[in-house]
Amino acid sequence: MADFDFIIIGAGSAGCLLANRLTDSKRFRVLLLEAGGSDRRFMIRMPIGYGHSFYNPAVNWRFETGPQAALAGRKSYWPRGKVLGGSSSINAMIYVRGQRNDFDDWRAAGNIGWAFDDVLPYFKSIETFERGGDDWRGDKGEVFVTDMAPAVHSLCGDWLRAAEQAGFHRTADYNGAIQEGISAYQISAKGGFRVSSATAFLHPAARRPNLKVITDALVTRILFDGQTAIGVEFEQGNERRQIFAGREVILSAGAVQSPTLLQHSGVGPGGLLQKLGKSVVKDIPAVGQNLQDHLGIDYLYRSRKPTLNSLLRPWSGRLLLGARYVLFRDGPLSLSVNQAGGFVKSSPDLEHVDIQLYFSPVSYSKPTPGVRRLTMPDPFPGFFIGIQPCRPTSRGHIEIGSPDIKASPVIEPNYLATPEDMQSMLAGVRLIRRIAEQPAMKAIIVDEMQPGQNVQNEQDLIADIRARSGSVFHATCTCRMGPADGTNVVDARLRVHDIGRLRVVDASVFPNLTSGNTNAPTLMVAEKGAAMILEDNR
Repeated sequence: MADFDFIIIGAGSAGCLLANRLTDSKRFRVLLLEAGGSDRRFMIRMPIGYGHSFYNPAVNWRFETGPQAALAGRKSYWPRGKVLGGSSSINAMIYVRGQRNDFDDWRAAGNIGWAFDDVLPYFKSIETFERGGDDWRGDKGEVFVTDMAPAVHSLCGDWLRAAEQAGFHRTADYNGAIQEGISAYQISAKGGFRVSSATAFLHPAARRPNLKVITDALVTRILFDGQTAIGVEFEQGNERRQIFAGREVILSAGAVQSPTLLQHSGVGPGGLLQKLGKSVVKDIPAVGQNLQDHLGIDYLYRSRKPTLNSLLRPWSGRLLLGARYVLFRDGPLSLSVNQAGGFVKSSPDLEHVDIQLYFSPVSYSKPTPGVRRLTMPDPFPGFFIGIQPCRPTSRGHIEIGSPDIKASPVIEPNYLATPEDMQSMLAGVRLIRRIAEQPAMKAIIVDEMQPGQNVQNEQDLIADIRARSGSVFHATCTCRMGPADGTNVVDARLRVHDIGRLRVVDASVFPNLTSGNTNAPTLMVAEKGAAMILEDNR
């Protein structure tokens, strides 16, 4: 007899939502397994505390890529959540759905039911937007979305005016009817606390008798009977256990670990698995392929006006802000440091937006390696403007490099592998300077600290991009959804091709990387995935 109806691997953004939805009817017994521990930590709940989680091994897998030739041989650091809530517990909380054309492209790739009009109801059902619901926004969902506009630093207003002077329009809601444009960002937070997938979905469901959550449980492999998933094997402490599912095993371990756990379980590129001594359950070469990630870069400026540096750097300022946060749950500690930005076209003749902009009224010109102290910025007023191209064309891969489940995976993003991607980066950094040169910004800029005004010609700009750009932590597409043509891993109902009773539900199934931060579309995938799982298991 099966121990549970469903076993969910990974209590991250997708897994927590799935656990909530699949247990809501009380019909199914669900087991949720998480390799990390509890999210009940002050630095997780306090929004600006994500800087303290950035390198913390207690809540973070701290992955690294291999050396990237296009980044001057540098490795790229990839933080991923190892805690209830997954990366939604340690991210910068920026809430971005993406552009309409992102999801229309999913449908065009052969995924029926995944166009923008198809997925909009699922976006709406998971959220409560603080400005209220309408045709575009939800008002009854578990994820509270706060508009930072009333609370952002005053310098954001200068930057927004400069962006308008550069020819870009403001949008009232980049997650609404007009997605293109600049504005203050929205974040997943409420009342001064982070809203993660754990706080929104898992904690409210935790007391249901048909849900069991096991933390500190490292899944070592999925168990199969032939080519049908029947359960999982996991380690907890010094104990190794096997548990069986009567209906489905659902893999929600994220874009790094979903493909690698499949490979460790015998599902993936047959040659690689045989080389590492793995028994091949199903040769699916696409597992771990098609990796996409956003690459970004920041330009740092010294400011004539006070910035968050002036508040966060002095001990007295930090004490006052800390007291304000404890007493009133507001102020800079209740926000993200990425306070304004938007989605724009680097050229007016483009059909779709191609650049995401970030403005942060804070600067870190000399960060300490291995530390991301957001409360310890430069000792002088400064800020940064950042960019990331929305839809990179380079493709990488993720694979296991050892038969040991605890060994680090091989992550090869293959950044800037196409000429188009470098041209997009160049277009982005030119946008940064175009905005910085407008009257509203020029009046407050003392100088450009990085890369500096001596970096002007294209050759020098490219060298700087190779020397300083890095991941924006939006890994996707490694278990890509699409037709069974040999290049995809799951079908449009998120079932692994040619494998019974096994689905993947997380950011790894994206057919292409969305234009922006990836947590909101991951939650949408889980919401739609849960509906399909329940429908298929009536």
